[in-house]
Amino acid sequence: MRAIYLDCFAGISGNMFLGALLQAGVPVAVLEKELAKLPLQDEFQLEVSSVVKNGIHAEFVEVKLRQAQPGHHQEHHHGHHHAHQHVHRTMRDIRGMLEQSSLAMPVKQQALSIFTEIAKAEGKVHGKPADEVAFHEVGAVDSIVDIVGAAICLDYLGIERVFASKLTLGSGFVSCAHGLMPIPAPAVAELLLGWPSEQGSEKKELVTPTGAGIVKTLGVYSEGIPQGFTAECIGYGAGSHELEIPNVLRVYLGEYQGAASGPLTILEANIDDMNPQIYGYLFDKLLAAGALDVWTTPIFMKKNRPAQKLSVLVDEAAKPGCVNLIFSETTSIGLRVMPVAKRLEASRHTAKVETKYGVVDCKVSAWDGKLCSLSPEYEDCRRLAEEKSVPLKVVQQEAIEAFKERLGE
Repeated sequence: MRAIYLDCFAGISGNMFLGALLQAGVPVAVLEKELAKLPLQDEFQLEVSSVVKNGIHAEFVEVKLRQAQPGHHQEHHHGHHHAHQHVHRTMRDIRGMLEQSSLAMPVKQQALSIFTEIAKAEGKVHGKPADEVAFHEVGAVDSIVDIVGAAICLDYLGIERVFASKLTLGSGFVSCAHGLMPIPAPAVAELLLGWPSEQGSEKKELVTPTGAGIVKTLGVYSEGIPQGFTAECIGYGAGSHELEIPNVLRVYLGEYQGAASGPLTILEANIDDMNPQIYGYLFDKLLAAGALDVWTTPIFMKKNRPAQKLSVLVDEAAKPGCVNLIFSETTSIGLRVMPVAKRLEASRHTAKVETKYGVVDCKVSAWDGKLCSLSPEYEDCRRLAEEKSVPLKVVQQEAIEAFKERLGE
């Protein structure tokens, strides 16, 4: 599958991400043509230039606001560290903008996913529902262009997986809508909870809300270039700072074959004398220990005793830990270890769909280029069913129908 690896040694912002993908092969004309499908094409002009950052040739992307209408501010440039002075847009406004546009559905879905993550973070910071918060980090024209542009570029390159390194955040203070705040800004700090990061030596804001949103939404952490990844080219996207290190985002573009985790094995045990309450706890422990799948099958043992056959699919790395768990947490005193000759997997991704009850994540799988499975996320449907006092199955069906409608079915 096509994949990219983000080397964020100098942080990441939306325009750095765009610049790197343009240098990696996305034609500027394609990006401009697709961005023109947004109902705000008269508000900005995209300027792309080649720059040199500490000896590194990189692409610098700038969103230049067009001549303002009477009563608005005059045309000016947007660096990712500037506070925005123009009218803010809410998440509700942006969702409507995307829905009205003629952008391809995968682009809309990916952009909406990034916006949603940033909206959640901003909503928590402001203490309000995400749809009701007028937050400049996402509402500003340049951030909209960066996020939608990122989705356009990823779709053009056919990227299915995004890997990212530890993030260098920078230090000091940044001026934002909340006043003078320590770096990382509140939304960035919220977005990057759990993501490996470091302060670094530069007293600048190196990770913006847009950059953090891209990483949080699309990225899978990898300390270095992932095992099974073959890089074909490298793109550099420039930031607006002048630092002691090159203020660039380095993006490796290539093919990902999957990590070579070794042969797969199924561990099996027949259990007829264990409290059934333990199974749920055991499943969670096994999955946390690296099991790829865990399931039970009702069986009958000697003397026609009803029992459960416990099956655990593992790779070589997870096998020792899962074996120890089965012996320590169950009543089994023996295991069958059976090699798996081959495992086939359909490609998969998560798509957000808008229903009349709310937004639902759907797990979408494809085999041989064709849709083979669609499953609304249970927790999303359950939450909406409880909030709206409607049957769970109604919400699930509504999500399926909404997705099919997007596909034109």
